[in-house]
Amino acid sequence: MPTTKPHYTVIVDEELFKRIEDFRFKNRYPSRSAATVDLILLGMKAIEEQQKKSKGESD
Repeated sequence: MPTTKPHYTVIVDEELFKRIEDFRFKNRYPSRSAATVDLILLGMKAIEEQQKKSKGESD
């Protein structure tokens, strides 16, 4: 089914591809895209929390 959401291609090495696939199957994601989106969101959340923590320490 076509989507109107923006999309792009990501090129990864074999090891990262395997890690993404392992994460996908372990967590029963319906597609590689769904798993990749959640991994990106998890990473962004972790970075945001780390930045908040760093700002709190510097105050």
